[in-house]
Amino acid sequence: MNQLYYGDNLNVLRDYIKDESVDLIYLDPPFNSRADYNVLFAEKDGTRSSSQITAFEDTWEWNIEVERVCQSVIESGGQVSVAMRAFRTLLGNSDMMAYLVMMAPRLIELKRVLKSTGSIYLHCDPTASHYLKLLMDSIFGGPCFLNEIIWKRTTTKNDWAQGAKNWPRIHDVILCYAKEASNSLFVQPFAPLSDEYVKSHYHLQDEGGRHYQLTDLTAPGSGMRGHPTYEFMGVTRYWRYNKEKMEGLLAEGRVVQPRPGAVPRYKRYLDEMNGVAVGDMWWDISAINSQAAERLGYPTQKPEALLERIIKASSNEGDVVLDPFCGCGTAVAAAQTLNRRWIGIDVTHLAIGLIKTRLQDKFGDAIKGTYEVHGEPTDLEGARRLAADDKFQFEAWALSLVGARHAGQVRRGADKGIDGRLFFHDDTSAKSKQIILSVKGGHTEHSHVRDLRGVLDREQAEIGVFITLEEPTKPMLKEAASAGFYKSPAFDHAFPRIQILTIEQMLAGKAIDFPRLLETTFKQAPKAKTKAAENLTLDLT
Repeated sequence: MNQLYYGDNLNVLRDYIKDESVDLIYLDPPFNSRADYNVLFAEKDGTRSSSQITAFEDTWEWNIEVERVCQSVIESGGQVSVAMRAFRTLLGNSDMMAYLVMMAPRLIELKRVLKSTGSIYLHCDPTASHYLKLLMDSIFGGPCFLNEIIWKRTTTKNDWAQGAKNWPRIHDVILCYAKEASNSLFVQPFAPLSDEYVKSHYHLQDEGGRHYQLTDLTAPGSGMRGHPTYEFMGVTRYWRYNKEKMEGLLAEGRVVQPRPGAVPRYKRYLDEMNGVAVGDMWWDISAINSQAAERLGYPTQKPEALLERIIKASSNEGDVVLDPFCGCGTAVAAAQTLNRRWIGIDVTHLAIGLIKTRLQDKFGDAIKGTYEVHGEPTDLEGARRLAADDKFQFEAWALSLVGARHAGQVRRGADKGIDGRLFFHDDTSAKSKQIILSVKGGHTEHSHVRDLRGVLDREQAEIGVFITLEEPTKPMLKEAASAGFYKSPAFDHAFPRIQILTIEQMLAGKAIDFPRLLETTFKQAPKAKTKAAENLTLDLT
């Protein structure tokens, strides 16, 4: 069964993923590429504790925990120790150094879980790619480097060009390494031939109307590569094939001599071509724009076409694909579509909730029972521990139980009085109806419900939901009841305008009472076009 883990990927890898059990790894580690370049190299004193640094910020910072990990990696010895000591000399206690320090033990674990035939694709930007390549060299070995793929993720913007003091940054880097360079799996992908290329190269037609071009049959060089030389159709050359093969091609009508004495040519049909082989510069896959059908509103979301290309090229059906920084789950969704098994890991409940919603939207009920979620609270005591440890994580997890989106999405600073939103349609108009959610993991009182009612009026929302870890008091229930009902044009009965749900009730399966014609919480992922929700067994024991 496929696996989705909430938690620090380093701990999950060490505790749950066995040696050489993964066929393909894709990772897109978070990094603050939007920060001023010089700031990334500024020295830090390291006094900031790791507990002060939120996992939801797209950055790493130097702190006491990073210092401890750095010393541990250096003391472990080997080439990675040499690399880390060199980085420390060059970068000091900077955020860039912190990023490399925290990546090192994770890459070591990823190498451990990768099969001998496996590959790893590390997605990054040019700010850190050169350092990561050196780090990958020290862990996987220089000979295991396969490719540096350049993905053109955007086009040059005019507003950048008008005040530009530098070349516009329009590409990402994907570093590809093998566990064993001579043993790695690779299936060459092809892109369609352009209309211009077809028009210029395949303009000839045979009697049946098939388009073709004439290509070279001669071999380069002077025979040093073992190509035979002989006379064929009155012409002596080094040929690509032996004489028997050439006679066979002639009999099949695949050899054409333009005129007597001319060098024979090979008739290559357009309908036999796979396309053009994809190289290490990818210009044909666009980033997700604001109008894209698959856009979910997650800031670092990558297009599924990008992941599908990687997965098709470096794995077979039934293989295991791992994404240790799975974010909104693009690698997971692509692996499921392509009939691969998968493991996803993320450190935020927000991401785990989004992935579950995405899989349900894309694959429908067929996805049920095909994967397990680890690390989420499964009982009231676990929910209490999460609420005590991290208020934001608790909110994100609680909202995910009802399929709602956190109002702060990825970063802190949600709308005042609103922890989550859920949208729905219950009539023929295009207008979205709104449910406002408030989550409390600590002490609650009737004033909190009264505040929610005020937010409901301010936002002109149809329904408000108060989620609480504690049992509601009688005054709270009375306050909720006084808000009245929302009357849907599509249903005969009315829906309570303010509803109170406890975590215990939600864990038991209770849901929000609202018109369920079409829910639109996270922007829905497009439905899968292929049979892709098979329950593939994933052995992690």
